[in-house]
Amino acid sequence: MKLPRRRFLHLTAGAAALPAVSRFARAQGYPTRPVRLIVPFGSAGATDITARLIGQWLSERLGQQFVIENRPGAGGNIATEAVVRAAPDGYTLLYVTTANASNATLYDKLDFNFVRDIAPIAPIVGFPYIMVVNPSVSAKTLPEFIAYAKTNPGKINMASVGIGSTPHVNGELFKMMTGTNLVHVPYRSAAAVITDLLSGQVQLYFGTTASSLEYVRTGKLRALAVTIERRLDALPDIPTVSEFVPGYEASNWYGLGAPKNTPAEIAAKLNKEINAGLADPKLRARLADLGGTVLAGSPADFGKFIADETEKWGKVVKFVGIKAD
Repeated sequence: MKLPRRRFLHLTAGAAALPAVSRFARAQGYPTRPVRLIVPFGSAGATDITARLIGQWLSERLGQQFVIENRPGAGGNIATEAVVRAAPDGYTLLYVTTANASNATLYDKLDFNFVRDIAPIAPIVGFPYIMVVNPSVSAKTLPEFIAYAKTNPGKINMASVGIGSTPHVNGELFKMMTGTNLVHVPYRSAAAVITDLLSGQVQLYFGTTASSLEYVRTGKLRALAVTIERRLDALPDIPTVSEFVPGYEASNWYGLGAPKNTPAEIAAKLNKEINAGLADPKLRARLADLGGTVLAGSPADFGKFIADETEKWGKVVKFVGIKAD
C-alpha cells in the first residue's frame, strides 16, 4: 500500500514528536514513586540536616517521599559514584557539596568526572567558615596574625578535619594568598579539633559556624575573620578575610544534582520547587538559624558555579600538592 505524500509526511512528523511528548509527559507526572536523595556524609551534620529540610519540602510539594540515604566514605566519592551509575530518570539524586569540587583534583583515579557526569539542578545554601584561634595567640586582628605568621614561620599549627577536607583547603588557600607558613595538623573529627584548639595544642582552625560560633560568643575562642565576602549578621564586628586579603572567599555550599542525561524537564521541575522553597520565609529562616545563606539559581547558574569552584580549588590542590589518603 502506497501512502499519499502529505499523509506520509504527517505520520513521519508525528512519530518524530513522540519522544519529546513522552519526555514531557514523564516530567508532568514526575514523581510517581519515592525519590532517593543520596547524601555523601553521615547523619547529624549540616550536610544531613539541610538535605532533610530540602527533602521534606520537595516531599510536601511533589506528593512523593524524597528519602534521604546517607552514604559516607571517600570524601563523598562513594555517594557521587552511586548517583553517576544510577538511571537518569530523576529518581536518584545527589546532594552536591563543596567536596565534589575539590575531589576532582584531590583524587587521581576517580571512575567518574564530576562536572561531566552529574547534571546540575539547583544551588541551595552556603555556609561560611570562621577563622578562629586559641586566645593564647597574641594576634588580636587578622593583619596582626598575618604579620606574626610571617615573622614566625612554622610556629602556628593549623588544624583540619582531614587531608583535603574543606577546612584544610580553606587554610591552604589562605597560606597561598598571604605567603604564610602554617603547619597543617589533620584530625578525624571536628570534635577532636575543638578539644585540642581549646587546650592550645593547635592554634588555628577554619571552623564552621556550627562548630565555632558558640565558643566565640563565650570567649573560649577568638574569631579573626569570616571567609565569605560579607560580614555575618551573627558576628557583625568580625571582618571578612577579603577585607585584608582581596579575593579570598571560601564557603561550604550545597546543591542538588542528578545523573547526566536526566530529562531537562525533570531538572526544571525540581529547580522550580527548590527555588520556591528557598523563597519560603519559614525555610529561609530555618537555614538562617543554621548560619546558612540561600543560593537560588537555575541549573545553568549552578553548572557555572560548580565549574568555577572546581577550577578554583583545583588550583589550590595543585599548588600545595595535596593528595587524598
